[in-house]
Amino acid sequence: MAAEVEPAAVRVLVFGAALRAHSTNARLAALASHLVAESGAEADLAGMRDFDMPLYDGDVEDAEGLPAGALALAERIKRCDAFVISSPEYNASVPGLLKNAIDWVSRVRPQPFKTKHALLLSSSPSMIGGNRGLWALRVPLEHLGTRVYPDMFSLPRAHEGFTEDGRLSHPGAQQRLTETIAGFMRLVCADVQFVCLQRRWYEFPGDRTDAPVTQRAED
Repeated sequence: MAAEVEPAAVRVLVFGAALRAHSTNARLAALASHLVAESGAEADLAGMRDFDMPLYDGDVEDAEGLPAGALALAERIKRCDAFVISSPEYNASVPGLLKNAIDWVSRVRPQPFKTKHALLLSSSPSMIGGNRGLWALRVPLEHLGTRVYPDMFSLPRAHEGFTEDGRLSHPGAQQRLTETIAGFMRLVCADVQFVCLQRRWYEFPGDRTDAPVTQRAED
């Protein structure tokens, strides 16, 4: 059973990080969005096509500023307490499309990834379900200050992993996804609702306290 939270107490952005029209990661994101909504939170479902942007180019940024797609994604992240990414795995790592989006959005100030909770999911036709890509995806997100949930979910043989109604074909996989999202939502709910947890310092490991580029923030 999904975690119980107060209606509209938290808002979660859920998006599939693939462009293919029938991507299994889009289907996994839709299922995750449904489970988030079942918990009583507000789920904001999106896809990568909603955030079109060119390859990151510092000269383009200097001349034209941030592209509309990056600003739109940054705004959706800012409006949420947490986000869920369902990502494919490209050559045992992060898809270039997703990494490019992270790089662009990281240029927004204040930096929207910082202090957000994130849950990482993946699906793949392979037997490991794209899990190697999720380990690579943790690196830039955690570097930017995102609190990435320790548990991750990967769906192997994803091309045959869904029922007609959008659930997972294997009951054990469905249960594990439900439990993973429930645990994540309990953490996000506690972080949002308990005042005693809402004041703390965040910083990048290794930065000096006098380094202006760190842009520390006290919440």
